Amino acid sequence: MRIHLFLFILEGKAISELFINDQIRAKEVRVIGIDGEQLGVMSIQDARKVADDEGVDLVMIAPTAKPPVCRVVDYGKFKYEQLRKEKEAKKKQKTVEIKEIRLSPNIDTNDLNTKVNAAKKFLEKGNRVKVTLRFRGREMAHMGASVHILTDFAEALADVAVIEKQPKVEGRSMTMFLSEKKN
Repeated sequence: MRIHLFLFILEGKAISELFINDQIRAKEVRVIGIDGEQLGVMSIQDARKVADDEGVDLVMIAPTAKPPVCRVVDYGKFKYEQLRKEKEAKKKQKTVEIKEIRLSPNIDTNDLNTKVNAAKKFLEKGNRVKVTLRFRGREMAHMGASVHILTDFAEALADVAVIEKQPKVEGRSMTMFLSEKKN
């Protein structure tokens, strides 16, 4: 059972370019058997003969090693296991999103508490929170006096969050980043 195709394509991307069977050009290779046991260093002809006797393929898994390492394995099953491992690793990755909460300078305390609760939920899920204080019209003249809103917001979340970036003015808004407090 020989497979001569060495480039599998999944979703338009090349997964791997492993050399198998006749594509291996090394004179000597270190061979790993079908059960994972070391068979030692042997010529490529002997390694191919071992693979043929087992009825499976000879796959070069470490081409840069001296001598290159080949494995006696069913290539289709080997590729399937590799893909499954890659998908599992991808599933376990945690992506951190940035959630934004917008405030205005004339926000009332109850509205601020509602926004604090929303930010607390975002932080508990492991996301970062960007708190934006937006200024319009004449509010631009009193930007400095409104910094206390962001500091109050951060103090209300002090038990679950730390300030990652201090409040900073950018155009018509003032932003601050919060992240989850590490225990």
